[in-house]
Amino acid sequence: MGHHHHGRGPLGRIARLLRPHSHGHSHEPAGRVDREMESAAEGMRALWISVGGLGLTTLVQAAVVAVSGSVALLGDTLHNGADALTAVPLAVAFWLARRPPSRRFTYGYGRAEDLAGVLIVAVIALSCAAAGYAAIRRLLEPAPVDHLPAVAAAALVGFAGNEIVARYRIRVGRRIGSAALVADGLHARADGFTSLAVLAGAAGVAAGWRWADPVVGLAITAAILAVLRQAGREVCHRLMDAVDPALVDRAEETLRGTPGVLGVGAVRLRWLGHRLRAECEVVVDHRASAVEAHAVAVAAEHALLHALPRLHGALVHADPRPVGGADHHAVLAGHR
Repeated sequence: MGHHHHGRGPLGRIARLLRPHSHGHSHEPAGRVDREMESAAEGMRALWISVGGLGLTTLVQAAVVAVSGSVALLGDTLHNGADALTAVPLAVAFWLARRPPSRRFTYGYGRAEDLAGVLIVAVIALSCAAAGYAAIRRLLEPAPVDHLPAVAAAALVGFAGNEIVARYRIRVGRRIGSAALVADGLHARADGFTSLAVLAGAAGVAAGWRWADPVVGLAITAAILAVLRQAGREVCHRLMDAVDPALVDRAEETLRGTPGVLGVGAVRLRWLGHRLRAECEVVVDHRASAVEAHAVAVAAEHALLHALPRLHGALVHADPRPVGGADHHAVLAGHR
């Protein structure tokens, strides 16, 4: 396990103390690098499998539209086809995230994944608006629907296809920590609700209720709004560098349990795509030499890398506690 050191001799030792030690791509254990590569590969795999599922669903529904002339089913078919295309920005984001940091993008390209999440939320919003518009228009201008059994079957296919894709995307997204992939899974789930609206509308029309299709469509629009709120909140939290407070608690506990750490100051965590980065401050004994303080910081960083599964990089700054045992928060505040 290699570490980047700031020179040799006394000056180098002092520089290593003053410059916090950090782990990056080239300093990580091989197993962690492998896991990062596997996460990106798993995300790409989830995208292409879901594209295949939605593509097949769209083809089946399109065949039924051709024989039934159902406008509602046509809208659902076009919607599912468009949703399959949301995999394109996510695929680009996953590809960018695998590129190494540059002198301009020093943190890498993980934020591209969060930007893809914004685009997906925008597509959900457009889908919601389109569904509401179609429902209101059908309510004002009723139209007959033929071949109701085939329409109902196609609606069931649409729901099943979207729900399978949704569960797969959400499960993989949560496992690799991708908010954008989770948002895309929620989007697919919303589209499944739209397909159920087609089914419920067909049942209502079969019972002689011509208004059933648009009324159910309005109800499903409200359901899509709820999904939009959930997905939008998750993506906005990522853009605002929000993390689960439990992760902060685990990081603080890990730092306190590291030998040589006398206190913990600020602990900052942020997501860069599906990767987590930490910047922390710890208090060490003021009698410790530069080398000893550096060793404590290195031990704390290694402990964090093992305690937080998706942690990609950690930076720990060591501050000495002055004579007299002053409160470590005051010490850290004095260094800022």
